[in-house]
Amino acid sequence: MSTVLFIDSVHPILEEDLDKSGFHCVLNETDDLACLSNLYPNTIGLVVRSRWVIDQKVILAFPQLKWIARSGSGLENIDLEYCKQTGITVFSSPEGNADAVGEHVLAMCLGMTRKILSAHNTVTHHEWLREQHRGIELKGKTFAIIGLGHMGRAVAQRLASFGCRVIANDIGFEKSPMEHVQLVGMNEVFEEADFVSIHLPLSPANKHYADAKFFSSFKKSIYFINTARGQHCVTADLLHALNNQSVIAAALDVLEFESNQLKVESENHPDFLSLLEHPSVILTPHIAGWTVESYYKLSKVLSNKILERFPQP
Repeated sequence: MSTVLFIDSVHPILEEDLDKSGFHCVLNETDDLACLSNLYPNTIGLVVRSRWVIDQKVILAFPQLKWIARSGSGLENIDLEYCKQTGITVFSSPEGNADAVGEHVLAMCLGMTRKILSAHNTVTHHEWLREQHRGIELKGKTFAIIGLGHMGRAVAQRLASFGCRVIANDIGFEKSPMEHVQLVGMNEVFEEADFVSIHLPLSPANKHYADAKFFSSFKKSIYFINTARGQHCVTADLLHALNNQSVIAAALDVLEFESNQLKVESENHPDFLSLLEHPSVILTPHIAGWTVESYYKLSKVLSNKILERFPQP
């Protein structure tokens, strides 16, 4: 019997839909690759998130493999080149949590500009510091989106109602896919941006994209947001930019110190400790795309894609 092996847990709608179409679905989250390949030699599909690195060794362990389904958007943990060489189809579902990410970015922006966390903390200490918490408005500001894929477009869509000027840089587009978003080169981003939000897939070419040179290139002091991948940003360089006020405030949902298990590997790293203590930094634990609704949609999008390409085992 053709098996679909879930080596990470996802919303049950994916298993339900595949079962109805005749696939045999099994959930086994063990870390023992040899055990998995011996137990399920007829595996034709793998369902994963980010915990596993699906490299050539893993793929060769499942000789019947036809497809890999990644719940979410990032595919850096899958050897896409080897999959292409061997004819293995790779599915992902960035559409599933784009709305969640878009809302989270806006929440982080408002948290920074209206100084929500600081205001709350001072009130809980019985301090009523109004002038110290005078904020700024998003209306009329220039918001730069780096990467105009599903996530970037979701952010841009929500910014329209705030009266921002939205510009974007994405080498994959010759013209903007959104009427109210102006596609520009990085020189214009550096000249005009008040806010910068990163929405790039992680690759060797853009690892450490936001480094010292990047932060020093802006004409104005900026607000910086990263909900993409932690390794896009060099933490030490961001801290330096915060301390010299070229970055007014930063909101990070992902960290350079994250592991594949989405946990901080180096909790005692001095740069991590500096982030925790910095008054102009907002941190969340990789939850931008993590909502009740996105949990369902991530799997439903995968289900639709898989069954369109492979309607039967």
